[in-house]
Amino acid sequence: MGANVEYGDAPVPGPIYLSWHFDMLRVSMNVELRPLRQFVAVAEELHFGRAAQRLHMTQPPLTQAIQLLESQLGVRLFERTRRSVALTPAGDALLLHARRLLAAAEELPRLMQAAAEGFSGQLRLAFVSSIAYGPLPEWLRSFREAHPEVQLQLREATLDVQLQAFEADEIDAGFVLHAPGAAPPGFAAWTALQEPLVLALPQGKAGQRAPRLSEVLAQPLVIFPRDISPSLFDAVLAFYRGHGVTPRIAQEAIQMQTIVNLVSVGMGVAWVPHSVTQLQRPGVVYRQLPGAGLASETSLLWREPALPVVQRFVQHVRGRRNKRQSRA
Repeated sequence: MGANVEYGDAPVPGPIYLSWHFDMLRVSMNVELRPLRQFVAVAEELHFGRAAQRLHMTQPPLTQAIQLLESQLGVRLFERTRRSVALTPAGDALLLHARRLLAAAEELPRLMQAAAEGFSGQLRLAFVSSIAYGPLPEWLRSFREAHPEVQLQLREATLDVQLQAFEADEIDAGFVLHAPGAAPPGFAAWTALQEPLVLALPQGKAGQRAPRLSEVLAQPLVIFPRDISPSLFDAVLAFYRGHGVTPRIAQEAIQMQTIVNLVSVGMGVAWVPHSVTQLQRPGVVYRQLPGAGLASETSLLWREPALPVVQRFVQHVRGRRNKRQSRA
């Protein structure tokens, strides 16, 4: 078997290579940290002979190593007599730091291995507000539980802002909203959510029945700017024009919460993803319009070759969505 596993166009270190690399790292750290390990042994034993036995070496080289360390640091670490060995104040201070440093060095190969496999590190994740009313909170909670050493850096952002952030290398992955089948090109993409668009109506105009299409088309429209989701904006306007109507856009707003609030004060009606119905506001009701056929899609985007931590996140949310669908 080869030492590398191919992923996309870039070789990803395979287990044989990683094992060799971490072995070499341990050898390097042992050489560099050996004087500290020798110091700690003497400090804990307070006896050069017993410390030498513990380190599987003879006493003269150990004594020379401690003298060299003292010379490099410019301080005495031990007060030595023929009958006793005691730490100086400088030695006592070094012991605390040396133990911490050695513990961190022991942990380093495991941390590197975890990062190489996507179990640790940082994931910079952006998301549109609509999915925050749907499955995203549960996905984030379960991902944190499954990968506690991954630091999530979250950022709420619309599609246009996310594209700029990808270009500036400010995010690693992002959930974006668009019309079905219209995920932005140039990315790896996974369809996280497909849902119908429903009407958000001022409560006074809603009534108990589903509104007639002609009534809806005649109402002022509250909608997001085209820049933040061109394909979905165009799909909504095409729906109106397909019925011979030019929509009267009363107000544009970026956030779904703002759109719903504008509906609540009677600015107009709005088409929102079904998950936004979780956002309850006084003065607003949600209605499905049978036969409308308007829908939205939320995709997770990332660049290839994917970072290990991104691969872990994609695998996780795929699994969570599959479980969610199997329970439905």
